[in-house]
Amino acid sequence: MTLDPDVAMIFEAVKAAGSKPLHTMGVQYARMLIEKAPQPPAPEMAEVTDGAFAGPHGDVRVRIYRPVPDDGAAPALVYFHGGGMIMGSVDTFDSLARHLAASCAAVVISVDYRLAPEHPYPVASDEAYAALVWAHANADELRIDPDRVGLAGDSAGGSLVAGAALRARDEGGPAIAVQLLLYPGLERVSDRPSMAEFADGPGITRDDVIWMKRLYLGDDESADTKYGVPALAEDVSGLPDAVVVSAEADVLRDGVEDYGQRLRAAGVPTALLRYPGVAHGFLSQAGRTRRAGTAFAEIGMLTRAKFARGNR
Repeated sequence: MTLDPDVAMIFEAVKAAGSKPLHTMGVQYARMLIEKAPQPPAPEMAEVTDGAFAGPHGDVRVRIYRPVPDDGAAPALVYFHGGGMIMGSVDTFDSLARHLAASCAAVVISVDYRLAPEHPYPVASDEAYAALVWAHANADELRIDPDRVGLAGDSAGGSLVAGAALRARDEGGPAIAVQLLLYPGLERVSDRPSMAEFADGPGITRDDVIWMKRLYLGDDESADTKYGVPALAEDVSGLPDAVVVSAEADVLRDGVEDYGQRLRAAGVPTALLRYPGVAHGFLSQAGRTRRAGTAFAEIGMLTRAKFARGNR
């Protein structure tokens, strides 16, 4: 498999800088690196505001992106950033949130959920679901349409999306117009072919996945639940329409695509998109790579179509 030239150039530069697998760095060093990483170019917004809501484990910071001026209720995506549940913030994923808002023509509410290992499962899961509930309850103040609220997340954030969608279904929670699962981390390490083929990257490695999942979920796999490990859900029927994105050179690829196929088989309208020539996290390079720009255009088109239907 050959990476796109612009993607390969990024990985070559990272390798030349002496990058090592995340699990060998330790949490604090990994966090420092992601916080220091330069943000790629991103669209200008009509309005960006910071705020917070009262969550089940304390106040949760949010950053709200409004791509165009509006006088009425706009569609919205409650967005959860990646970072393996152990790193990342609304600051480090600012560029991705802006591209998401611009491509989907939606208000993006980026949620700064608490991180492991200081805050292991179920803290982030609880805060993700609470963010969905809060957005619906405060739709008027947020100037968003409660009938057009979706969830979006990349990598670890995609796992939070899937868990929140399952919980909303099970508990009769707020309606979700669409769920965007962007190369989500839905399971612990498995014996899937992509886990072997891309065990050493590019991007995250198999051992990185093991490390990050243990920091968030703990060592006892028998204690895992479908809200923390969505692939464990036996029944995925009755879930919101989905857009599921995978990367060809991603250790998580086969688990992502299996979940998308399960959604389809359960009658959930699902667009399953695999992007060739890219690796895990490729959407964070929008503005630097052509494939990421193409992906956002297609994700945006599908999401706008879902919002046109609302929850009907």
